[in-house]
Amino acid sequence: MTDTTQRWTRHVAAETTADDLGPPQSPRQRFWRRFRRQRPAVLALLFLLLLTAIAVFAPLLAPADPDDQNLRNVLAAPGADGYLLGTDQFGRDMLSRMLVASRISLLAAVEAVGVAVVLGVPLGLVGAYLGGRFDRWVVRLADAFMSFPPLILAVAIVAARGPGLTNAMFAVGLVTAPRLLRLVRSSVLSVREETYIEAARSIGTPAGRIIRRHVLPNVLSPLLVQLSLVAAFAMLAEATLSFLGLGVVPPQASWGSMLQEGARFVSLAPHLVVLPGVAIALTVLAFNVLGDGLRDSLGREIRSGR
Repeated sequence: MTDTTQRWTRHVAAETTADDLGPPQSPRQRFWRRFRRQRPAVLALLFLLLLTAIAVFAPLLAPADPDDQNLRNVLAAPGADGYLLGTDQFGRDMLSRMLVASRISLLAAVEAVGVAVVLGVPLGLVGAYLGGRFDRWVVRLADAFMSFPPLILAVAIVAARGPGLTNAMFAVGLVTAPRLLRLVRSSVLSVREETYIEAARSIGTPAGRIIRRHVLPNVLSPLLVQLSLVAAFAMLAEATLSFLGLGVVPPQASWGSMLQEGARFVSLAPHLVVLPGVAIALTVLAFNVLGDGLRDSLGREIRSGR
């Protein structure tokens, strides 16, 4: 056995001992103890909480009106003439627009995730639990949506309904709902044959109560992990649709629309592209790292059956 293998074995043994020994703890306490060890995930969570606070208080934090134009200071470099992050092609303060755009971009992710949850989770729960013809039709409908490339289908929906943030995020939520449906359905299929579910059925417990009290809590773990990934995809999709002119309507700003506007002046003022691009990249990375941390923290809970 090599030195590296020995060290890894001792590390796993120590971790298992730390989890198994000591006073009994609830699943929530065990999850938080394991999650705190995932330092990248903790940093990602703190970053997203800070970004949420910035988005909530953006109008108070913005040093100027994000739509106020100053044509005497167009394309000012960061730090010039008192503008911390410079100005855009209309002389608007980039710092103010970045702060306000964070609210729009996070709201877009929340709207898309909400639509995906409302459409995908109930159908996955009920279809998998009841089975039969209803489940078959639900699966066929999900497969039909998943056969199209997500962004192309979203572009087609937005083109039919018209541009705008709400329409764009409805389209993104609609194309991601089948993936949540598939995930929830596979989890329910593995849970519905458990002994405690059969016992609840045998004493006449209504199906709705069984799904709400016994089935849903057992599918929350993989669902939470997937929701963080859906949020990351929604932010990228919003940026893509806004870049194509199918997202927010000017002068409303999102990071994606700021990329689209700044792309024409990238050689003269690269900060117009770098600032929103970095913001999108960091936020999407934070969502993905948080999802990895949740998967690792919840995964051991599932594998150990605790």
